[in-house]
Amino acid sequence: MRKILFHLNCFEQGGAERVVSNLVNQLVHEDYEIITATEWQGENEFKLDERVRRVHVGLKEQDEEKGRIVKIRLRFQYLRELIKEERPDVVVSFTRRPNYRALVSAMGTGVPVIAAVRQDPKSYYNSIADKILIPLLYPRAAGCVFQTEEQKRYFPKGLQKRSRIILNPVNDKYLNVPEPEKKEKLVVQSGRLVDFKNQAMLLRAFLKVHEKHPDYALKIYGGDSFDGTKEKLEKIIQENHAESFITLMGGSDALEKELPTAEVYAFSSDYEGMPNALLEAMTMGMPTVATDCPCGGPRTVMTNEVNGLLIPVGDEKAMADGINRLIEDKALAERLGKEARKISERINGRAVLMQWKDYIEEVIKKSAR
Repeated sequence: MRKILFHLNCFEQGGAERVVSNLVNQLVHEDYEIITATEWQGENEFKLDERVRRVHVGLKEQDEEKGRIVKIRLRFQYLRELIKEERPDVVVSFTRRPNYRALVSAMGTGVPVIAAVRQDPKSYYNSIADKILIPLLYPRAAGCVFQTEEQKRYFPKGLQKRSRIILNPVNDKYLNVPEPEKKEKLVVQSGRLVDFKNQAMLLRAFLKVHEKHPDYALKIYGGDSFDGTKEKLEKIIQENHAESFITLMGGSDALEKELPTAEVYAFSSDYEGMPNALLEAMTMGMPTVATDCPCGGPRTVMTNEVNGLLIPVGDEKAMADGINRLIEDKALAERLGKEARKISERINGRAVLMQWKDYIEEVIKKSAR
């Protein structure tokens, strides 16, 4: 039985955490022993299969009063001790800091590391430390999983050659969602309220839409990230007396029921990795207007005018025009929605699982030679 050790910060609800939880919960059914090494326990986490073993490799209570440098060293030390004790066939790490920790901690152990890059590297890997660590550490990776070609081009060419592009899997509940008999005069978005998702631009665009179509409303589903975005959005709503037609709905566990009733899905991010919310909307056959944001996630799964409408980042007018177009041209909206639904063939859980399995096995076999 193969043993795989996954390393990430935690399983608190977020994009990368959702992907890892889905992946490990499926792999334990495929004759793999799975260990997840996390730095901390979050308040609201994805549920793991009882066969997935979880190990804490973050700081211990007695470490909290130690200096910053000592704390950094201990994080590497605890992960390295676990790798040496468990001797997994491969370590798979997710996101920036866990990738660095895994690549350093596995040095000299003979255990290969697959690093998974989730974010836009130009936005998340742009510090002086990153510019030193990427050429120093990433060539040591046995492989890397990217989500887009644009992500991949940011990293060393040697690593690019032994990497794979694997999209995020969608939760099964978004597959084969039936078309509602009648749609509501609604525009929707889903995703936590956070600065880079630029919901403020969407609100301003929808104010223009509402001038032309006063019987339409906007609902945004997503929890507060506590970075000030929610307050900013509430201020826009209040200043424009838009409380009757723009609503911040908060988080929801029933998006597969809430979203498809709307006529249009709007995606407004300034940058993302591979946005799960967009994939879910497309899987449910929703006509979508999306910003063509770096690092190329929407462009990877959408072709303008074929299965959605792509617009420039931050373009308030283009967003309003796109929403108006889908409201007014029902035939276009229906065609784009039907084409968007086909993405499920590429990103259903089974299809993505097999891509990960094939790549993990390839890395293990190459490393054993």
